[in-house]
Amino acid sequence: MTCWTRAQWESLCDGCGKCCMIRLQDEETDEIHTTNVACKLFDRHACRCSDYDNRSANVPDCVTLTAENVKELHWMPETCAYRLVANGMDLPDWHHLISGSDNSVHEAGFSVQDRSVCETEIATEDLEDHLVSWPGERRRG
Repeated sequence: MTCWTRAQWESLCDGCGKCCMIRLQDEETDEIHTTNVACKLFDRHACRCSDYDNRSANVPDCVTLTAENVKELHWMPETCAYRLVANGMDLPDWHHLISGSDNSVHEAGFSVQDRSVCETEIATEDLEDHLVSWPGERRRG
């Protein structure tokens, strides 16, 4: 990938919110399962982190995406612009850099806007009850 300024890199985020959902990994098969349970910092309506600049301090296992690590993060949503660009693919028509609208990801149904629950509302042992398959995603092993 080419060199990106921080602003260019950050502009790739489509605001879908899928990366902020908690995932479970099957210990026997390593299969990743996505839930509709959001990180405690996730603003479920805006589909953005409510404390983006301090997220790593407040959520130590929050992953900072870089051009160098995005190809290794196989749990990232298949529709993620970071992942698409890293793999030399085009952005979808609903991506804000193509459509010109920050709302197009929501209007196209590719975001988790208003379709998640906060991790503080769910007991850890109940996470399996919240498995989902978001639009544009398929189950991965």
